Amino acid sequence: MKAIVQDRYGSPDVLELRDVDVPVPRDNQVLVRVHAAGVDPGVWHLMTGLPYALRLGAGLRAPRTRVRGMDFAGQVTAVGAKVTGFQPGDEVFGTGSGSFAEYVAVRAGACARKPARLTFEQAAAVPSSGCTALKGLRDAGQVRPGQHVLVIGAAGGVGTFAVQLAKAFAAHVTGVCSTSKVDLVRSIGADDVVDYTREDFVDGARRYDLILDTAGNRPLSHLRRALTPRGTLAIIGGEGGGRWLGGTDRGLRALALSPLLKQNLRMPISLTRTRDLQVLGELIDTGKVTPVIDRTYPLHEAPDAMRYLQDTHARGKVVITVGR
Repeated sequence: MKAIVQDRYGSPDVLELRDVDVPVPRDNQVLVRVHAAGVDPGVWHLMTGLPYALRLGAGLRAPRTRVRGMDFAGQVTAVGAKVTGFQPGDEVFGTGSGSFAEYVAVRAGACARKPARLTFEQAAAVPSSGCTALKGLRDAGQVRPGQHVLVIGAAGGVGTFAVQLAKAFAAHVTGVCSTSKVDLVRSIGADDVVDYTREDFVDGARRYDLILDTAGNRPLSHLRRALTPRGTLAIIGGEGGGRWLGGTDRGLRALALSPLLKQNLRMPISLTRTRDLQVLGELIDTGKVTPVIDRTYPLHEAPDAMRYLQDTHARGKVVITVGR
Protein backbone atom coordinates (compact mmCIF):
# COMPACT_ATOMS: atom_id res chain seq x y z
CA MET A 1 0.00 0.00 0.00
CA LYS A 2 1.02 3.65 -0.37
CA ALA A 3 1.89 5.48 2.85
CA ILE A 4 3.66 8.61 4.09
CA VAL A 5 6.77 7.39 5.93
CA GLN A 6 9.56 9.06 7.88
CA ASP A 7 12.84 7.52 9.09
CA ARG A 8 14.08 10.49 11.11
CA TYR A 9 12.73 13.56 12.88
CA GLY A 10 12.72 16.87 11.06
CA SER A 11 10.85 19.23 8.76
CA PRO A 12 8.21 18.07 6.25
CA ASP A 13 11.11 17.17 3.98
CA VAL A 14 11.56 13.94 5.98
CA LEU A 15 8.15 12.68 4.79
CA GLU A 16 8.20 10.33 1.81
CA LEU A 17 5.52 8.45 -0.13
CA ARG A 18 6.51 4.77 -0.15
CA ASP A 19 5.13 1.29 -0.61
CA VAL A 20 4.76 -0.55 2.70
CA ASP A 21 2.95 -3.67 3.88
CA VAL A 22 -0.74 -3.49 4.73
CA PRO A 23 -1.02 -3.72 8.54
CA VAL A 24 -2.56 -6.82 10.10
CA PRO A 25 -5.20 -5.99 12.75
CA ARG A 26 -4.71 -7.40 16.24
CA ASP A 27 -7.54 -9.07 18.14
CA ASN A 28 -8.92 -5.73 19.42
CA GLN A 29 -8.38 -3.80 16.19
CA VAL A 30 -10.15 -3.11 12.93
CA LEU A 31 -8.48 -2.66 9.55
CA VAL A 32 -9.76 0.44 7.78
CA ARG A 33 -9.42 1.44 4.14
CA VAL A 34 -8.60 5.11 4.64
CA HIS A 35 -10.49 7.62 2.51
CA ALA A 36 -9.32 10.77 4.32
CA ALA A 37 -6.96 11.69 7.15
CA GLY A 38 -6.92 14.75 9.40
CA VAL A 39 -3.83 16.90 9.94
CA ASP A 40 -3.24 18.47 13.34
CA PRO A 41 -0.40 19.85 15.51
CA GLY A 42 0.01 16.48 17.23
CA VAL A 43 1.14 14.97 13.93
CA TRP A 44 3.52 17.89 13.41
CA HIS A 45 5.10 17.26 16.83
CA LEU A 46 5.58 13.58 16.00
CA MET A 47 7.17 14.55 12.68
CA THR A 48 9.64 17.00 14.23
CA GLY A 49 10.22 15.12 17.48
CA LEU A 50 9.63 18.36 19.37
CA PRO A 51 9.47 19.03 22.21
CA TYR A 52 12.21 16.55 23.13
CA ALA A 53 10.13 15.16 26.01
CA LEU A 54 7.80 13.66 23.38
CA ARG A 55 10.60 11.33 22.24
CA LEU A 56 10.45 9.42 25.52
CA GLY A 57 7.35 7.73 24.13
CA ALA A 58 7.79 8.20 20.38
CA GLY A 59 11.44 7.11 20.03
CA LEU A 60 14.62 8.79 21.23
CA ARG A 61 16.66 8.95 18.01
CA ALA A 62 14.03 8.14 15.38
CA PRO A 63 10.25 7.61 15.38
CA ARG A 64 9.18 4.11 16.42
CA THR A 65 6.08 4.43 14.26
CA ARG A 66 7.30 5.30 10.78
CA VAL A 67 3.94 5.95 9.09
CA ARG A 68 2.57 9.36 10.04
CA GLY A 69 -0.99 10.44 10.69
CA MET A 70 -3.56 9.98 13.45
CA ASP A 71 -7.13 10.93 12.51
CA PHE A 72 -8.95 9.05 9.75
CA ALA A 73 -12.26 8.27 8.12
CA GLY A 74 -12.84 5.25 5.93
CA GLN A 75 -14.40 1.82 5.58
CA VAL A 76 -13.76 -1.29 7.67
CA THR A 77 -12.28 -4.13 5.62
CA ALA A 78 -11.43 -6.63 8.40
CA VAL A 79 -11.92 -7.01 12.16
CA GLY A 80 -9.87 -8.66 14.90
CA ALA A 81 -11.01 -11.83 16.66
CA LYS A 82 -12.30 -9.97 19.74
CA VAL A 83 -14.08 -7.12 17.95
CA THR A 84 -17.87 -7.28 18.11
CA GLY A 85 -19.01 -3.73 17.40
CA PHE A 86 -17.91 -3.44 13.78
CA GLN A 87 -17.97 -5.51 10.63
CA PRO A 88 -16.51 -5.17 7.13
CA GLY A 89 -18.28 -2.48 5.15
CA ASP A 90 -18.94 -0.16 8.11
CA GLU A 91 -18.04 3.48 7.49
CA VAL A 92 -16.06 4.71 10.50
CA PHE A 93 -13.97 7.60 11.81
CA GLY A 94 -11.52 7.82 14.66
CA THR A 95 -7.87 7.91 15.65
CA GLY A 96 -5.08 5.44 15.02
CA SER A 97 -1.37 5.81 14.45
CA GLY A 98 -0.42 5.65 10.78
CA SER A 99 -3.45 7.12 9.02
CA PHE A 100 -1.49 8.84 6.22
CA ALA A 101 -1.82 5.58 4.30
CA GLU A 102 -4.23 3.54 2.24
CA TYR A 103 -4.94 1.26 5.23
CA VAL A 104 -4.65 1.68 8.98
CA ALA A 105 -5.16 -0.78 11.85
CA VAL A 106 -6.77 0.90 14.87
CA ARG A 107 -8.25 -0.03 18.22
CA ALA A 108 -11.98 -0.62 17.97
CA GLY A 109 -12.34 1.54 21.09
CA ALA A 110 -10.89 4.56 19.29
CA CYS A 111 -13.37 4.71 16.41
CA ALA A 112 -17.11 4.99 15.79
CA ARG A 113 -19.53 4.91 12.89
CA LYS A 114 -19.20 7.92 10.64
CA PRO A 115 -21.96 10.53 10.99
CA ALA A 116 -24.28 10.03 8.04
CA ARG A 117 -24.38 13.68 7.04
CA LEU A 118 -20.60 14.02 6.72
CA THR A 119 -18.29 13.28 3.83
CA PHE A 120 -15.19 11.24 4.61
CA GLU A 121 -13.13 14.43 4.44
CA GLN A 122 -15.35 16.16 6.99
CA ALA A 123 -15.38 13.12 9.26
CA ALA A 124 -11.57 12.90 9.22
CA ALA A 125 -11.43 16.45 10.57
CA VAL A 126 -13.36 15.54 13.72
CA PRO A 127 -11.64 13.02 16.03
CA SER A 128 -8.65 14.69 17.73
CA SER A 129 -9.83 18.29 17.58
CA GLY A 130 -13.46 17.50 18.36
CA CYS A 131 -12.63 15.24 21.31
CA THR A 132 -10.13 17.78 22.65
CA ALA A 133 -12.75 20.54 22.57
CA LEU A 134 -15.30 18.22 24.17
CA LYS A 135 -12.90 17.29 26.98
CA GLY A 136 -12.03 20.91 27.63
CA LEU A 137 -15.62 22.11 27.81
CA ARG A 138 -17.53 19.18 29.26
CA ASP A 139 -15.00 17.43 31.48
CA ALA A 140 -12.42 20.04 32.54
CA GLY A 141 -14.72 23.05 32.29
CA GLN A 142 -18.00 21.40 33.32
CA VAL A 143 -19.75 24.00 31.18
CA ARG A 144 -23.37 24.78 32.07
CA PRO A 145 -26.19 26.63 30.28
CA GLY A 146 -25.93 30.38 30.57
CA GLN A 147 -22.24 30.47 31.45
CA HIS A 148 -19.92 32.88 29.67
CA VAL A 149 -17.24 30.99 27.74
CA LEU A 150 -14.18 32.52 26.07
CA VAL A 151 -12.52 30.48 23.30
CA ILE A 152 -9.02 31.72 22.44
CA GLY A 153 -7.96 30.56 19.00
CA ALA A 154 -11.60 30.23 17.95
CA ALA A 155 -10.83 29.89 14.23
CA GLY A 156 -8.42 26.98 14.61
CA GLY A 157 -8.97 23.24 14.51
CA VAL A 158 -9.96 22.83 18.17
CA GLY A 159 -11.40 26.33 18.41
CA THR A 160 -14.01 25.90 15.67
CA PHE A 161 -15.31 22.78 17.43
CA ALA A 162 -15.17 24.49 20.85
CA VAL A 163 -17.31 27.44 19.71
CA GLN A 164 -19.99 25.14 18.30
CA LEU A 165 -19.93 22.73 21.23
CA ALA A 166 -20.20 25.54 23.78
CA LYS A 167 -23.24 26.84 21.92
CA ALA A 168 -24.70 23.33 21.84
CA PHE A 169 -24.29 23.29 25.64
CA ALA A 170 -26.28 26.58 25.76
CA ALA A 171 -23.40 28.78 26.86
CA HIS A 172 -22.81 32.39 25.83
CA VAL A 173 -19.69 32.18 23.66
CA THR A 174 -17.05 34.78 22.89
CA GLY A 175 -14.48 33.80 20.26
CA VAL A 176 -11.02 35.32 19.94
CA CYS A 177 -9.31 35.43 16.54
CA SER A 178 -7.49 37.70 14.10
CA THR A 179 -9.17 40.27 11.85
CA SER A 180 -9.42 38.05 8.77
CA LYS A 181 -11.25 35.31 10.68
CA VAL A 182 -13.90 37.34 12.50
CA ASP A 183 -16.62 36.50 9.98
CA LEU A 184 -15.81 32.78 10.17
CA VAL A 185 -16.04 32.68 13.96
CA ARG A 186 -19.30 34.60 13.90
CA SER A 187 -20.69 32.25 11.22
CA ILE A 188 -20.19 29.15 13.41
CA GLY A 189 -22.27 30.61 16.22
CA ALA A 190 -20.15 32.82 18.47
CA ASP A 191 -22.30 35.39 20.28
CA ASP A 192 -19.40 37.84 20.41
CA VAL A 193 -16.10 37.95 18.51
CA VAL A 194 -12.96 39.70 19.70
CA ASP A 195 -10.20 40.67 17.28
CA TYR A 196 -7.07 40.26 19.38
CA THR A 197 -5.08 42.55 17.07
CA ARG A 198 -7.33 45.45 18.07
CA GLU A 199 -8.51 44.66 21.57
CA ASP A 200 -6.99 43.40 24.83
CA PHE A 201 -9.45 40.71 25.84
CA VAL A 202 -7.68 39.82 29.10
CA ASP A 203 -7.57 43.30 30.61
CA GLY A 204 -10.07 42.31 33.30
CA ALA A 205 -12.89 44.46 31.95
CA ARG A 206 -14.86 41.33 31.11
CA ARG A 207 -14.91 38.12 33.13
CA TYR A 208 -15.68 34.60 31.94
CA ASP A 209 -16.80 31.48 33.77
CA LEU A 210 -14.67 29.31 31.48
CA ILE A 211 -11.72 30.12 29.26
CA LEU A 212 -10.58 27.56 26.72
CA ASP A 213 -7.11 28.60 25.57
CA THR A 214 -6.05 26.82 22.38
CA ALA A 215 -3.47 29.43 21.36
CA GLY A 216 -0.94 28.69 24.07
CA ASN A 217 1.09 31.88 24.34
CA ARG A 218 -0.42 34.12 27.03
CA PRO A 219 0.83 34.28 30.63
CA LEU A 220 -1.34 32.60 33.24
CA SER A 221 -1.57 35.84 35.20
CA HIS A 222 -3.15 37.61 32.22
CA LEU A 223 -5.67 34.84 31.62
CA ARG A 224 -6.64 34.71 35.29
CA ARG A 225 -7.57 38.40 35.13
CA ALA A 226 -10.31 37.49 32.67
CA LEU A 227 -11.72 34.68 34.86
CA THR A 228 -14.50 35.01 37.40
CA PRO A 229 -13.34 34.43 41.01
CA ARG A 230 -14.22 30.73 40.76
CA GLY A 231 -13.89 30.36 37.01
CA THR A 232 -12.02 27.64 35.13
CA LEU A 233 -9.12 27.96 32.70
CA ALA A 234 -8.56 24.95 30.44
CA ILE A 235 -5.22 25.03 28.62
CA ILE A 236 -5.38 23.04 25.40
CA GLY A 237 -2.15 21.93 23.79
CA GLY A 238 1.31 23.29 24.34
CA GLU A 239 2.54 25.38 21.43
CA GLY A 240 5.56 27.63 21.75
CA GLY A 241 8.00 27.41 24.64
CA GLY A 242 11.39 25.71 24.70
CA ARG A 243 12.65 22.66 22.84
CA TRP A 244 12.49 20.36 25.87
CA LEU A 245 8.94 20.87 27.16
CA GLY A 246 7.45 23.13 24.50
CA GLY A 247 4.37 24.97 25.70
CA THR A 248 3.44 22.17 28.11
CA ASP A 249 5.43 23.86 30.86
CA ARG A 250 2.71 26.53 31.08
CA GLY A 251 0.09 23.83 31.62
CA LEU A 252 2.25 22.14 34.24
CA ARG A 253 2.65 25.44 36.09
CA ALA A 254 -1.12 25.87 35.98
CA LEU A 255 -1.66 22.45 37.55
CA ALA A 256 0.85 23.24 40.31
CA LEU A 257 -0.75 26.63 41.02
CA SER A 258 -4.39 25.56 40.94
CA PRO A 259 -4.59 24.00 44.46
CA LEU A 260 -3.60 27.38 45.89
CA LEU A 261 -6.42 29.25 44.14
CA LYS A 262 -10.18 29.50 44.15
CA GLN A 263 -10.00 29.52 40.37
CA ASN A 264 -9.55 26.17 38.62
CA LEU A 265 -6.59 25.83 36.26
CA ARG A 266 -6.71 22.68 34.16
CA MET A 267 -4.71 21.01 31.39
CA PRO A 268 -7.05 18.35 30.01
CA ILE A 269 -5.50 15.39 28.22
CA SER A 270 -7.62 14.12 25.35
CA LEU A 271 -7.82 10.48 24.31
CA THR A 272 -10.13 9.53 21.47
CA ARG A 273 -12.77 7.09 22.67
CA THR A 274 -15.78 5.58 20.96
CA ARG A 275 -18.30 7.10 23.38
CA ASP A 276 -16.93 10.63 22.87
CA LEU A 277 -16.95 10.17 19.09
CA GLN A 278 -20.57 9.04 19.40
CA VAL A 279 -21.46 12.20 21.34
CA LEU A 280 -19.85 14.30 18.63
CA GLY A 281 -21.58 12.23 15.94
CA GLU A 282 -25.00 12.84 17.50
CA LEU A 283 -24.38 16.60 17.67
CA ILE A 284 -23.19 16.56 14.06
CA ASP A 285 -26.19 14.57 12.83
CA THR A 286 -28.56 17.04 14.53
CA GLY A 287 -26.81 19.94 12.81
CA LYS A 288 -25.40 21.52 15.98
CA VAL A 289 -21.77 20.94 14.97
CA THR A 290 -20.21 21.03 11.51
CA PRO A 291 -16.48 20.53 10.83
CA VAL A 292 -14.72 23.52 9.27
CA ILE A 293 -12.19 22.55 6.61
CA ASP A 294 -9.64 25.05 5.34
CA ARG A 295 -8.20 22.97 2.50
CA THR A 296 -7.46 19.41 1.38
CA TYR A 297 -4.37 17.77 -0.12
CA PRO A 298 -3.92 14.42 -1.89
CA LEU A 299 -1.81 11.81 -0.08
CA HIS A 300 1.35 12.44 -2.09
CA GLU A 301 1.21 16.11 -1.08
CA ALA A 302 1.20 15.37 2.66
CA PRO A 303 4.50 17.27 3.12
CA ASP A 304 2.81 20.37 1.66
CA ALA A 305 -0.12 19.88 4.04
CA MET A 306 2.30 19.82 6.97
CA ARG A 307 4.05 22.94 5.69
CA TYR A 308 0.72 24.73 5.39
CA LEU A 309 -0.17 23.73 8.95
CA GLN A 310 3.23 24.91 10.18
CA ASP A 311 3.39 28.21 8.30
CA THR A 312 -0.26 29.30 8.31
CA HIS A 313 -2.90 29.74 10.97
CA ALA A 314 -5.45 27.51 9.27
CA ARG A 315 -9.15 28.28 9.31
CA GLY A 316 -10.39 25.10 10.91
CA LYS A 317 -8.85 21.85 9.73
CA VAL A 318 -6.48 20.61 7.04
CA VAL A 319 -7.33 17.20 5.56
CA ILE A 320 -5.52 14.70 3.36
CA THR A 321 -7.58 12.76 0.83
CA VAL A 322 -6.46 9.18 0.24
CA GLY A 323 -9.01 7.95 -2.28
CA ARG A 324 -11.93 5.56 -2.55
